[in-house]
Amino acid sequence: MTRYSEEFKYTIIKRMMPPQNESVSAISRETGLSEATLHSWKKKARANGIAVPGGEPEVEKWSTQDKFLIVVETASFSEIEMA
Repeated sequence: MTRYSEEFKYTIIKRMMPPQNESVSAISRETGLSEATLHSWKKKARANGIAVPGGEPEVEKWSTQDKFLIVVETASFSEIEMA
C-alpha cells in the first residue's frame, strides 16, 4: 500500500475544483490512481470543509453546502480577484 503526502493529495484535489473541474476518471487515467482512492480523497476533503464538487462534470451538481463554502471563501475577494 502506497502512502501519499497530504501535499500530493491536495494537489490532486485542487484539480477537481474550479476552475479546472477535472473528472475523477480523467485524473485516474492520467495518474494511475484508482477511482476509489480519488473518490475517498474527495470525500475527506469535503468533510474537512474544502468545496469540491460532488459529481463528475457532465452531471455536476453543487450542494447547498458547497455553494455556501464558495461564498464564504470568496466574500473578501476584490472584483479583480473574482474575475
